Amino acid sequence: MSDKTVLIPGPSHPITIEQSPSRVVVKFGGVVVADTTEAVILKQPSSPERFVIPRKDVKMELLERSEKTSYCPYKGDVSYFNLKSGDANSANAAFSFETPHAAVAELKERIGFYTEKVESIVEEKVG
Repeated sequence: MSDKTVLIPGPSHPITIEQSPSRVVVKFGGVVVADTTEAVILKQPSSPERFVIPRKDVKMELLERSEKTSYCPYKGDVSYFNLKSGDANSANAAFSFETPHAAVAELKERIGFYTEKVESIVEEKVG
């Protein structure tokens, strides 16, 4: 049993997770790292919106688990991943809530990318 504090998102700390209506393509080192029409958008106070992509749509072979971890009382334990493509490297460029708290269960089996640590994240309207 964990002694970590678990908090529920609410008016004082709202967190929303919305299905993206767009195709989302992440590139790094000239390579497509992720391409999906199933991204969700993670929105929370004082943080930029982040696309969080199903692992099945991420080239996981380009990600290497980092030693860095953290904990968010609203979302759970966070794992980080370094991104490698050819000679290009980006430390802690991606994150995952592998066992998210119930309030954000939609984040399970997904990878988020930090916009500032990848080449591009392009949102293309579908339909």
